[in-house]
Amino acid sequence: MKTFAITAVLAASVAATPATTTVQKRAITPVTVKGNAFFAGNERFYIRGVDYQPGGSSDAKDPIADAAGCKRDIAKFKELGINTVRVYTIDNAAKHDECMNALADAGIYLALDINTPKYSLNRADPQVSYNKVYLQSIFATVELFAKYDNTLLYFSANEVINDDATTNTAPYVKAVTRDIKSYINARGLRKIPVGYSAADVESNRYEMAAYMNCGDDAVRSDFFGFNDYSWCDPSSYTISGWDQKVAKFKDYSIPIFLSEYGCNKNARKFEAVKSLYGTDMTGVYSGGLVYEYSQEESNYGLVELKGNTVTERSDFGALKSAFAGTKNPSGDGGYKSNGQASKCPSESKTWNVTLAADKLPSVPEGADELFKKGAGAGPGLKGDGSQSAGSKSTNLANAADGAVTSGSTTGGGAKSSSSKGAAASLRAGEFSMAPYVCGAIVLVSSLFGGALIL
Repeated sequence: MKTFAITAVLAASVAATPATTTVQKRAITPVTVKGNAFFAGNERFYIRGVDYQPGGSSDAKDPIADAAGCKRDIAKFKELGINTVRVYTIDNAAKHDECMNALADAGIYLALDINTPKYSLNRADPQVSYNKVYLQSIFATVELFAKYDNTLLYFSANEVINDDATTNTAPYVKAVTRDIKSYINARGLRKIPVGYSAADVESNRYEMAAYMNCGDDAVRSDFFGFNDYSWCDPSSYTISGWDQKVAKFKDYSIPIFLSEYGCNKNARKFEAVKSLYGTDMTGVYSGGLVYEYSQEESNYGLVELKGNTVTERSDFGALKSAFAGTKNPSGDGGYKSNGQASKCPSESKTWNVTLAADKLPSVPEGADELFKKGAGAGPGLKGDGSQSAGSKSTNLANAADGAVTSGSTTGGGAKSSSSKGAAASLRAGEFSMAPYVCGAIVLVSSLFGGALIL
């Protein structure tokens, strides 16, 4: 539930020399995307995990930089039988080898949010917070974790949209996803999947999912995660309405999974696990992440942490039993090996995106250098931040202009198309006046002007 609305924008780029990194020497298979599923080698990979943020959503800590705490908790992760942890905040100026290697030795992958409180998109003023300083920070994180084979995926943004009014920020979310993919290609990094984690907002969930999966391959997400707290024990596949969601997503062509689940209105038995990893859902879903590992103010914890002591709560035993009693389906779980891109959603009372489907914000001034030269060292959690480092002006371009894609006609390296001349500079108040844009991006949110949004 920790949310930092983040984004980035595309840069014109050229093929780049692959970055030099330290190779992780651990026996763990990198995960890739095939059709609407994840695979570790030739074996279907289902996310069985927990959200891991000791200190809670209001305390920006990096648990992967705390080697002692990480190793303390890995023992419990193994006992639970999980294969993934999600981390919401990373200090990209810290060292992570010890924890990442320990996780890999335990067969555990990392689902990583690359935004931080100071380096993120302000949903109330995305134009200003969308700038080169911001891109430098998130790209530094991408490059830092690309060397680990157990880096499962990158969340380019988390809960940027938290109601119908804030759907106007969707083009920025899509732009950062595109740009991270381009940076990976430009730098010759391992193709770690990139996608979005959506809030538990039923009214626009399907529009956002379609939007992140429509258009050119260069701008589409590699996966779509969403939070879902609608199954509150005692419940069932049909009573919870999960059957209806599976039906709506049945033709979705990229992996989807639950980035948070585990309603705490009643005693938690985690009855949802049996359905989530059963054949009713595995043809469409790729598992999920339980919110959350440690007990914080929101009262979702599986354990209590106090110094080096870990005390199991009743929820821990319930989840452990649910996982132990639910095996993955045999074979490929009924996944779809291929499918078509989604159709971009039309403007409606619940979808306030008036920018043409084939347009997105283009690169902030100077940010194209990051694709060519690399992001360099990250600013960490104590950096000055990027919230006010931009301007009110935004450039628009064809959505895939400047994207760096894998493989050229000669099989050499990355290729790109230039966005020069494709974008028109617009001040914030002029979006609705642009003749080639289908309406306006209204860059206003009535809630939470800051980047840290709970």
